[in-house]
Amino acid sequence: MATFAKGTFNAARYASSRPTYPRQLYDFIFKHHERAKGARWDTAVDVGCGTGQATVELTPFRRVVGVDPSARMIEQARESVKTGLAGMDLSNQIEFVQSSAEDLGFLQDGSVDLIVAAQAAHWFKWDKFWPEAARVLRKDGTFAAWGYSEFRLSRYPSATALINAYAQGSDPKDSLGPYWERPGRTILDNHFLAVPDPTEVLPGQFSAFDRVFFTGSHYPDLPNPRPVILRKSLTWDELMGYFRTWSPLHTYHEKYPEDLERPDGDIATRFWRSLKEEVARVEGKEIPKDEDTIDIEWPLALILARKA
Repeated sequence: MATFAKGTFNAARYASSRPTYPRQLYDFIFKHHERAKGARWDTAVDVGCGTGQATVELTPFRRVVGVDPSARMIEQARESVKTGLAGMDLSNQIEFVQSSAEDLGFLQDGSVDLIVAAQAAHWFKWDKFWPEAARVLRKDGTFAAWGYSEFRLSRYPSATALINAYAQGSDPKDSLGPYWERPGRTILDNHFLAVPDPTEVLPGQFSAFDRVFFTGSHYPDLPNPRPVILRKSLTWDELMGYFRTWSPLHTYHEKYPEDLERPDGDIATRFWRSLKEEVARVEGKEIPKDEDTIDIEWPLALILARKA
């Protein structure tokens, strides 16, 4: 999370390279919300909103507020809402506030109908966030947080070992594993199972809490896994752009700046090339070109809570 505050962080590149959450996910959350007897559609808040990717999808609500601790993210988010959905300017409906998820003092008690957190909840301090969410949510209001774990090459399961070695290995010179910020990344990779149940933390404040796993066959030990819904087709060049947004890569290069000067490419380039070679091996063909496309998918976990 500290990476987002560094001067080297490029918010625009980050926004363009990350996966886009599917309409199916928002529909699932909105339908869950409307099933509450007293559900209202007045105010939605996106905590840890980043560049506003999820914020602009909350327009079924009359007022939308994006919240993020990073000034750079807020600046990029304000720009993004000017061409929000289908090129429409949403700046009259959406506002942004620089703040942490645990400090929503600018919101009145019982004034919010929906709180969402997209790829952000693994940073929350839950002992402070749950009481704050309980304070601002209206009766029958909804909290929904989702996050995706390590990407997969949809058609090439044999590449998973390469992905895990690069992203989660323990060797500080050959893997980014040691450079993720913890415990946030661990919470994300464990599909939010470490997030405490608010019905137990704050008895009487929340009436329901659910965990939903859109993880397909990637994690068969999770209860009732649903098919993967977060997918994207990228060129190999775009996939490299995605790799460049990873926060541990920035940290790795701060420790090993000489890696950027290697004639065979830096650690991200070498990993990218190894994936290309694996795809070529499986297909029995030549190494893919940079402009060729590759299908990517991300296992995704969703947690849902309803205010009592």
